[in-house]
Amino acid sequence: MTNSKTLALSGRKAIALTQFVIFVLIATYAPLLRQQMITGPIVNATLFLSTIYLGSQAGIMVGLIPSIISLSVGLLPLALTPMVPFIMVSNAILILTFSYLKNKNFWLAMVTASIFKFAFLYTISFHIAQKLAFMMGIPQLVTALSGGAIAFAIIKTYDR
Repeated sequence: MTNSKTLALSGRKAIALTQFVIFVLIATYAPLLRQQMITGPIVNATLFLSTIYLGSQAGIMVGLIPSIISLSVGLLPLALTPMVPFIMVSNAILILTFSYLKNKNFWLAMVTASIFKFAFLYTISFHIAQKLAFMMGIPQLVTALSGGAIAFAIIKTYDR
């Protein structure tokens, strides 16, 4: 006699699982359109919808996917790879803020969540770009001139 176990899903759980899979598929395939002004609204709508229908935990899980896909298909330039974790966090900020406020007023929740996401990403981007601009500015001149002076000293020492 063999033992077999059957996994049964209640109707509600089956619907929730199906919705989650659909949201994940949308979030996965939207970046393949390679147009930020099309992909972005689709992904953000998916984040809002997954949060409404499945809760903030599912919304956060769905929100992790688009950044990785965007990077892998070239929608997000390779130089912005360090931004991926921050984009994921910004999606979580969007979802958590929206989730907290959505029962009061959809529009207030959506606008506030969008502004918080923007403010976080803009601030992070500004600091990373500023740091990158500094690293690629005067320090590059100083290190190039220093390297040239060292090379000159070595040439003069070697040529003697």
